[in-house]
Amino acid sequence: MNPVVPVLLAGGSGTRLWPLSREAYPKQFLKIGGEYTLLQQTALRARQIDGATAPVVICGDAHRFIVAEQLREIGIEGATIILEPEGRNTAPAAAVAALHVKERYGADALVFLMSADHVVTDVSAFCAAANCAAQGAAQGWLMVFGIKPTRPETGYGYLKRGKPIYINTSVIPAKARIQERDEPLAFELESFVEKPDAHRAQEFLDQGGYDWNGGLFLFPAGLFLSELQRFESSAAGDMVAACSQALASARRDLDFIRLDAAAFKQARSDSIDYAVMEKTDKAALVPLDAGWDDVGSWAYLDQLPKDSRGNYGHGDVVIEDSDNVLAHSESRLVAALGLKDQVIVETKDAVLVTTRQHAQNVKALVARLKAQKRGEVQQHPVVHRPWGSYEGVAAGPRFQVKKIVVKPGHRLSLQMHHHRAEHWIVVSGTAKVTCDDKEFLVGENQSTYIPLGGKHRLENPGKVPLELIEVQSGSYLGEDDIVRFDDVYGRCKI
Repeated sequence: MNPVVPVLLAGGSGTRLWPLSREAYPKQFLKIGGEYTLLQQTALRARQIDGATAPVVICGDAHRFIVAEQLREIGIEGATIILEPEGRNTAPAAAVAALHVKERYGADALVFLMSADHVVTDVSAFCAAANCAAQGAAQGWLMVFGIKPTRPETGYGYLKRGKPIYINTSVIPAKARIQERDEPLAFELESFVEKPDAHRAQEFLDQGGYDWNGGLFLFPAGLFLSELQRFESSAAGDMVAACSQALASARRDLDFIRLDAAAFKQARSDSIDYAVMEKTDKAALVPLDAGWDDVGSWAYLDQLPKDSRGNYGHGDVVIEDSDNVLAHSESRLVAALGLKDQVIVETKDAVLVTTRQHAQNVKALVARLKAQKRGEVQQHPVVHRPWGSYEGVAAGPRFQVKKIVVKPGHRLSLQMHHHRAEHWIVVSGTAKVTCDDKEFLVGENQSTYIPLGGKHRLENPGKVPLELIEVQSGSYLGEDDIVRFDDVYGRCKI
């Protein structure tokens, strides 16, 4: 059987799940209703598909270390992380993935393209459908997964099934097959249907033969590229050529592949649906009934266990005399009384209160906050870095206080600041400090001073996390007042 290469699309900002999801730490990196983050869940279930290789992850530069760390945490080794200079929709990402897979595994290798921010509750059913789709792809089809609709949803596009097609499942191990059922295993894809209104969505549900388009695709690398090339027009530019050049001129940066920015920008922004799947005569559909959801808004919490009055609470939440209330707390008590159909989401620096009816429109609210240049759109109070994290504790004129956590064996860059001095107080662990020409250890309940302009580095030589309080003082305290001289993460070279 041809290798199946899971390609995880980990871009996007997940604005409809604000304030839990932020631009610098969007929903794919969050634990929502489970032990693992959405990215980790995606990687773990992809690993269970018959013939699956190590994954390819496509993401933006700002999230590269988060992706690498989250894969490391769950023992995913050998992943290829490709960095897009900018988002260009799914078709260029699919083209880059297919080019990479074709070069590494051959034209017949199979690309399984999936978003890294979706939920699947029945992993065995997901893998069985994937194994069936892989065999269909090996027979020369570009496979799309049709999600079984469970409600008259207006937020998704739909897929209309065509004639049944034969899928040879005899080559799939018995334990990896879809269970015997009356309906065919796959269908020709008759058409894509745009997001319907409520009346038409109900008609689709009543009539049958329509599935949700979940953005899951499985296809031979070479076949997809030839179809994409076939449908390119000279006026629109050659997406395959642009992506091929972006990959050929890419450079290695630690464990990452940086696509060439100038070449990649020449690839027009387009979806895989419009670029290929709506035009090809080689599209086929495999039904998927596996508890899929795109976690597209706070309404997703409806699928989690609720009390007898339809209320859901996460964290330190008390709900009294209320109906259909969704309350999510991250850092403090949230108490709801006498409410109906409300959504309440609390984080350390922001609280969202809306109705279920308006939960899909959080994106518009975030756009307004972004126009006001509100920092709550970009960052969480806890900011993740490849070496650990920092969190703002207090701030005022000419000073700010941060809590810094450095992971065992990690160190910050050798750096200096033009406008601020720093005091470091170690709370737990041991710090190895470089300050100009001195190098020394600072233990628990000890402190040190970094003068303005001093060349310094912080390192954790121990086996437990290093926690310290940093007090900054000076005329300017922005994160951009950093001059890096040496950095194990390559940030001073970018």
